[in-house]
Amino acid sequence: MANKSTSMSNVRQIIKLYSQHMGKKKIGERLGMSKNTVKLYIKQFSDLMVTKEELLKLTDFDLNKLFHPPKETFANDRVKQLYDFFPVMTTQLRRRGMTIAKQFIEFKAQHPETYGETSFYFYYNQWRKKVNPTMHIEHKVGDKMYVDYAGGTLPYVDTDTGEIKNAQVFVAILGWSQYAYVEAMPSQTVEDFIAACENALRYFKGVPLAIVPDNLKSAVVKASKYEPTVNENFKAFADHYGTAILPARSRKPQDKAHVENMVKLSYQKIYTNIPEKQIVSLPELNVQIGEHLAALNNTKLTGKECSRTDQWIMEVPSLHPLPQTSYEMRKIKQVTVMKNGHVYLNEDQHYYSVPYELIGKKLRLQYSRSEVELYLKYELVAIHKRVRSPHNYTTDPVHMPAQHRYITEWSPTFFMEKAKAIDPVVEYYISQVLAKKQHPEQAYKACMGILSFSKRIGNVRLIKACKRAHEIGYYNYKIIEDILKNNLDRYDEDPQPSTNMPAHDNIRGGTYYQ
Repeated sequence: MANKSTSMSNVRQIIKLYSQHMGKKKIGERLGMSKNTVKLYIKQFSDLMVTKEELLKLTDFDLNKLFHPPKETFANDRVKQLYDFFPVMTTQLRRRGMTIAKQFIEFKAQHPETYGETSFYFYYNQWRKKVNPTMHIEHKVGDKMYVDYAGGTLPYVDTDTGEIKNAQVFVAILGWSQYAYVEAMPSQTVEDFIAACENALRYFKGVPLAIVPDNLKSAVVKASKYEPTVNENFKAFADHYGTAILPARSRKPQDKAHVENMVKLSYQKIYTNIPEKQIVSLPELNVQIGEHLAALNNTKLTGKECSRTDQWIMEVPSLHPLPQTSYEMRKIKQVTVMKNGHVYLNEDQHYYSVPYELIGKKLRLQYSRSEVELYLKYELVAIHKRVRSPHNYTTDPVHMPAQHRYITEWSPTFFMEKAKAIDPVVEYYISQVLAKKQHPEQAYKACMGILSFSKRIGNVRLIKACKRAHEIGYYNYKIIEDILKNNLDRYDEDPQPSTNMPAHDNIRGGTYYQ
């Protein structure tokens, strides 16, 4: 510990000069002190977790207590045991899901003669005040909403791809009432962060005077003690809701104590209550989170006769009303339609279709969290649900040229229905074509060719050609073409063949390729 004879005036000078980036040796020379003494005071200052301005406001008496605390005396050995354990416990409390109650049980098992739980809490609070003096912040009604992400993620199933992904857990809390909001989001991108903030405001049923984010990349472009640079989209969101953005200062835990405490409570009351093996979709995960969140908000606060919900009911009238419309963040990119009739959204590494006539054209791609829109000049030419599935395609069959549509439209049912509309004879013949081809694409093309004769030469001749081909046991496009080309369908046909056709319930082709 530093020499107690050092005056508080010199302590103030050490802090001021150190804050001006003067070296420890030069400070010692200027104040007539040893370098080691200066070094000890600077270390004490760093450990206190208070600003220079806060420190310099203290009286000499209070400053002396901080830098020269009286030697700790204990009423008995039990108190000393507690004070020796509390630093270890503080480290353990940083672990996800760890609580003071769990630490008490562990300590009690090792020291059966110790105090009860109430005294344990009392002495812990006394110890914490001594080792970590901080400025008490008075929160005003309707003043601030604190937001952050929990470090831990929760798994969910992406319904678009079937993949198991990790959700980022967003946490928001109103400063005065401590009423909280928790939501699992796909990512920490600007658009997801803004959507989560918007959902929180709607959950709170009002808008505070300011939103206090930590220095997240999605909120703050450049951190600064005096004038941080806020993300433009986040600022536009705040303007839409009529609130201000006040980023928390770097390395100032007192600026975000409420939300960090809520993150810890989320681990204890929400994370631990969600079954690890039961992985569900993101909406279903948020339903589970909502149930546990409601229980947390409705639980009475320690030392009070009211809950967060009770306090929120009192705070709501002080919040500004919500705007009538939601904020819709949209990004814009210029894209070129590729030869396969799709454009590429590089943020998601995903492809979206447009009408094939636009191949080679330059389009404006405008997208939000939920939709992707494509414009040729000012005309909307395509709209899709946004899909965050890398290296995959979202294709509207209408956008494809007719010769390519079999990929998405053609099926056994498609051809069987068209054939049935002509005649049962044609329906049976098509079922045999479907059954005998080795590959669906071969069968589909053959069926399309056969059915096209209906328009080219009429249903009557096509029906007769199918009967003739059935008589000789050939089922393909070529035989139908040859029969019609050589007018073989015009010969008198045996009236019996159709009676040999099996019942349709046993036709293989109708379901074989499904």
